[in-house]
Amino acid sequence: MQSSRVLDIFKEITTVPRESGHEGPMTDWLCRKAEALGLEYKRDATGNVLIIRPAAPGKENVPAIVLQAHQDMVCEKNAGVKHDFRKDPIKYVIEDGWMVAKETTLGADDGIGIAACIALLEDDAPTGPVECLFTISEETGMDGAEALESGFFSGKTLINLDSEDEGQLFIGCAGGLNTNIKFNFSRKEKFSEYVKLIISGGIGGHSGDDINKGRANTVQLMARFLYGRLAEGLQLVSIDGGGKPNAIARECEAVVAVPDAAACIAAFRSFQADLSEEYHCTDPDLKCSAERVKAAAVPVSESASRRIITALFACPHGVEAMSQDIPGLVQTSTNLASAHTPGCGNMIEVVTSQRSSATSERRAMAAKVRANFEQAGAVVRLMYEYPGWNPDMNSHILARTADAYRRLFNQEPEIKAIHAGLECGLFLQKFPGLDMISFGPTLRGVHAPGERLELSTMDKFVALLDDVVRNFE
Repeated sequence: MQSSRVLDIFKEITTVPRESGHEGPMTDWLCRKAEALGLEYKRDATGNVLIIRPAAPGKENVPAIVLQAHQDMVCEKNAGVKHDFRKDPIKYVIEDGWMVAKETTLGADDGIGIAACIALLEDDAPTGPVECLFTISEETGMDGAEALESGFFSGKTLINLDSEDEGQLFIGCAGGLNTNIKFNFSRKEKFSEYVKLIISGGIGGHSGDDINKGRANTVQLMARFLYGRLAEGLQLVSIDGGGKPNAIARECEAVVAVPDAAACIAAFRSFQADLSEEYHCTDPDLKCSAERVKAAAVPVSESASRRIITALFACPHGVEAMSQDIPGLVQTSTNLASAHTPGCGNMIEVVTSQRSSATSERRAMAAKVRANFEQAGAVVRLMYEYPGWNPDMNSHILARTADAYRRLFNQEPEIKAIHAGLECGLFLQKFPGLDMISFGPTLRGVHAPGERLELSTMDKFVALLDDVVRNFE
């Protein structure tokens, strides 16, 4: 199996729409690939696909190994960019050793895992039986992994191809859940001057991998500014910021009614200077802009505006606790992911997500978020909870993979747990005793425009996967 072939397949994948919840074209593509290769495959009612490559002659007694990747991708784009993820191919460039999508997400998370599986299925290297599992909607709730039925695959060893740092072998991950918050309110005009406020240029990123990097959360920052203007009676008309639950908010826009538009605009410009000082390293392109506008709706009542803005400002965001067992590993965190006013109606919806490798801490963090919003009169629901994956240092596949890495590259791999969520916790619930590991090439900026794949890491990633599968026993 050649890394150049994996990359060619991934380039083909960038032309296939696969937004979470709308993976149909990707599911069909996988089935056509299996048919073209003459391989047995099955597709369940949820959309999960399993492609089975039988053992080569003489390898019939080798245990089956499962390779797993998810079909969907996080669909994020910069403001003003015209791109329809349900039909348009991803635009990317190759520069300075990276494959980059500058205005959208690239989808290497986890398109590169899919590509590696297909390349291995195509390859004529003699191996034992290989089962390639492709799940749906990993990014929004792990729906595919949750829906897997007993017996869908037979292997007792699984390699998850959804990691983002070459040279690191992952044997554990955090569990997570989402908190969905809804404010219902009445609208009542007090002031007739309206201002649109925009914070843009945030780096954003993965709410697990990047939560400890101190990056700006634009929803949080907008709430901070608005809270500081409540004393003058500011009323909220609308707020729209952030995107997916597992991404840090990069942009936020609010329309407000104020007694003095000029004073509000001047204060927002001063706020720009504060943010430039605070985030000059992590988010150097952070920008505040403001202008007078005509409102699309009557403002939210003054009392409701106060409740909503105060709750958003008080909502925790970031690292809550570090692991006491693994140095440098975030144990518990929360992400204020988004706030939106659909159609400028009488409802504002807020989404947050919590992660922890300790179930009790994850639920306590969600309860803290819930308490904050419920005391402000919001309706709160906890959704899409998934379990963590506890490390097993005695894992057989860990020992085989680590040995292969040392032999191939004459260096020691890092053995780690990750604060991001992987489907492995759900697999372990449904298939007790499953032996698992996760690895991949180096990706940066996942879940945000500018996502990129480091091409120099592809050779090692592909060589390791090829070696482990060829020599598995």
